[in-house]
Amino acid sequence: MTGYLSFVLKRILQLIGVIAAGISASFFITHLSPVNPVDQAVDRITARSGFRPDAIAELRAALTELYGTDAPLITQFFSFWGRLLQGDLGPSLIAFPTPAMDLVMRALPWTAGLLAVTVIITWVVGNLLGGLAGYYQNNRFLKAFGILTMGLQPIPYYIVAFILLIIFGFVWPVLPISGGFAMNVRMGWSWEFAFSVLQHAILPATSLVLVGIGTWFLGMRALVSNVVTEDYVTYAELAGVRPGRIVSSYVLRNAMIPQLTGLAMSLGGIFSGTVITEEVFNYPGLGSLLIDAVNGGDYGLVLAVSSVSIAAVGIAILAVDLLYPVLDPRVKAE
Repeated sequence: MTGYLSFVLKRILQLIGVIAAGISASFFITHLSPVNPVDQAVDRITARSGFRPDAIAELRAALTELYGTDAPLITQFFSFWGRLLQGDLGPSLIAFPTPAMDLVMRALPWTAGLLAVTVIITWVVGNLLGGLAGYYQNNRFLKAFGILTMGLQPIPYYIVAFILLIIFGFVWPVLPISGGFAMNVRMGWSWEFAFSVLQHAILPATSLVLVGIGTWFLGMRALVSNVVTEDYVTYAELAGVRPGRIVSSYVLRNAMIPQLTGLAMSLGGIFSGTVITEEVFNYPGLGSLLIDAVNGGDYGLVLAVSSVSIAAVGIAILAVDLLYPVLDPRVKAE
């Protein structure tokens, strides 16, 4: 027990270091960019109105003082960390004066709801069918499913998304193709709103499942194909153990560890959104927010999204890392 606690403490310290390094790298990457966020904001604000030159100069000076972009880089770096530790990255430039973290928290439920469901569905179904395909290698249905997934794998995701959009949005228009819910529905805890959200999530979720399920299926099938050649599987078959028990207790359990790592990274990636999905279906999640922030030169918002994503991926991987010694006795907590 003492050894496992020591293992946990070491992993937590490593996690803190990894998160700090990742967020610091994000800070320097954004701030070493040639784009000046204040210039971008001033150009955007003054583009459609007849501002006087002195008013534009005052606006530029006010924004420069507010965001501290004229300070030395190292000063901005420590100021950024001070504000981040308080959970405040200042107002967003593209949605001034709304705080950047508020925008992230508003977009996060949309992305998390859509991606968490699709990731879990693709992981469970892909691994289950892949495991069965690796053990029952002559099953016709599993063979046909394998051919179908291999056919879908080389197709770029956006092509699959556009095909679904054209079929169900224009050829057979039965599903909404844009947004998170209908315009005439009020956001809140009601069946009407929940039904509208579900309707709008069907196409993006289907596109993600169609493309993502093949990766888990093919990976699990390859892992199980190796496991079934192990001696303990052969001995179990010779001893008359039922095939269903061999698959569940001997094959899938031993092949599952690498897939758990992939699941942790996929779940962590939820917090950075799926940019292409949200752009194609105009879905109001973190991916769309990140694109708007990059286009608007909004460093604070970019860093808010990336900081949440880095922390989430790190915590998800830590959780799986801590579970390894519990799930697999061959892994030692050292």
